[in-house]
Amino acid sequence: MTNHILSLVLKRALSSSVWLLIVGAAVLLLIGIGLRSPWPADEPRFALIAKEMVATGQWFFPTRAGEYYPDKPPLFMWCLALFYWLCGSLKVAFLLPSALAGVLTVYTIYDLGKRLWNPATGITAGLLLLFSFQFLLQAKTAQIDALVCCFITLANYALLRFTLIDARWRWYYLGCFFMGLGVITKGVGFLPLLMLIPYVLMKYRQRPNRGDVPATALGLWRWVAGPLVMIAAIGLWLGPMLWLVKHSQDPALHQYANNILFRQTITRYADSWHHIKPFWYYVVQVIPVFWLPLSLLLPWLVGPWLKALKENDGRILLPLGWIGLTLLFFSLSPGKRGVYILPALPMLALISAPYIRQIFAQVTPNRTIWWAVTLLASTLAIFGLCGLMELSFANKLANKFSIEPWWFFLTVGGGGLCLNMVLKNGNRWAGWPVFMIWVWGLYSTWGYILLSSVKTPANILDEIGRHIDSTSELALVNFAEQFVLFSPYPITHFGFHTAVDIQVASAYQWLKQHPAGYVLLGLSTDTANCFDKSKGTNVGYAHRENWVLLSSESMFTNCNIELSKKYSNPEKKPQYFYYNHN
Repeated sequence: MTNHILSLVLKRALSSSVWLLIVGAAVLLLIGIGLRSPWPADEPRFALIAKEMVATGQWFFPTRAGEYYPDKPPLFMWCLALFYWLCGSLKVAFLLPSALAGVLTVYTIYDLGKRLWNPATGITAGLLLLFSFQFLLQAKTAQIDALVCCFITLANYALLRFTLIDARWRWYYLGCFFMGLGVITKGVGFLPLLMLIPYVLMKYRQRPNRGDVPATALGLWRWVAGPLVMIAAIGLWLGPMLWLVKHSQDPALHQYANNILFRQTITRYADSWHHIKPFWYYVVQVIPVFWLPLSLLLPWLVGPWLKALKENDGRILLPLGWIGLTLLFFSLSPGKRGVYILPALPMLALISAPYIRQIFAQVTPNRTIWWAVTLLASTLAIFGLCGLMELSFANKLANKFSIEPWWFFLTVGGGGLCLNMVLKNGNRWAGWPVFMIWVWGLYSTWGYILLSSVKTPANILDEIGRHIDSTSELALVNFAEQFVLFSPYPITHFGFHTAVDIQVASAYQWLKQHPAGYVLLGLSTDTANCFDKSKGTNVGYAHRENWVLLSSESMFTNCNIELSKKYSNPEKKPQYFYYNHN
């Protein structure tokens, strides 16, 4: 009777812990929504695309200020546009897809840990993921990566349930379906298929002799049907898109299809043209910082993992093998960004969770976490003190960005130090989650308000408003999407990827046709003798550039770039893209 009562109490306590985990994750990831606008990088682009989707009703072919955007599949932008359509506020809508995807990812890892080990391990896995630096960063950012991480994690969940828990084929097919959704979010959604490699290894090591064949491998057609399900999920977008392109006479749509199907996938991976990094970039420069605090605990995790691998424990072998293959996949491409490896982080939290309690029972791991928090908090506090003391570098920063965040840094760092100091020796590991809650809570409120003028071109547009009226037209050269998103004026641009000198020459021709209009460009932009920037109006500094407003009075008599010579093929002549926020 007593054991039964204890079992019920424990079950209820764990059930309450699950709700605390999910509610806590939701609060931490949703706090601050509505307090800030989209910020670079990427957020203004996706917000602008979503806004145009709702305004034009054109959802299959995303446009950025009227120009087709072929760099990414549309699913993330559909989600953002859907929330914008539902709530009518871009400030609220643009962060919701990433935040909700983050909450779902935390719950998925919890449920997987519970099923593979026990509920307590599931809670630990969810907490490890929630308080990982890169996961928090991306779940509170309106970029694609949190959503694709969610779909990849759901696919991994389904595959692990199929291979390790109940061997029901529906989980295999559901995993393949989630992979398809991942592909039409960001092309790498197929990565969970790599988990079948360590699965084959595990089954091979389980065979008592070479003549045995795993029962799940007998129905070959069932395995083949999985990729077909993935292709069917991709086809939900790809099929209608290709049909519309085939029946369109617009060459820009054909170029869009070619770009998104080939240049942004195969070419981008095999022959990247930017973000070129060495092979060891992720291991040396990304994982140590962005996978905190788990990266600090790796020396104590290696031993238990090796033991599990020797025992052919699929709960460790499959996720760990998949993490290694995923890192290898991204490392082989010359183009690398730290955020690419985010989908591996949930699996790392999962396979770390069973050993965390015994690791934190040791003195050294506790001290390591405590010192890491102390170092980070001290750095922030010292930076704030230097600013309040008006040291030269702080004055330069304040003058350049017209912001003085010194009390913010001092509060975050000083508060973090005080919270860290009260922890007792056996619980020093708790300094990390407490510090993360403190940092992200303040950053998502006070920090958002502080940075609002720095992360948007509001100061530039306010200054422009002092020189032109609301009916004026504005042309942008070498622009960023945030200028279009926040501009109260009708906007003309000349192609986001058009060479800058051609944009300048096109702006010159446009201003000839619109003598009452204005051209906005960076002060560092080479105007190629088309404009006299000394006759323009400096309108301020934003996004690493001083900006100048040019009128027809700034035009030279001739512009030395002849578009007809640059573009002998009429089909390649630059277009004018017009965007009216109304």
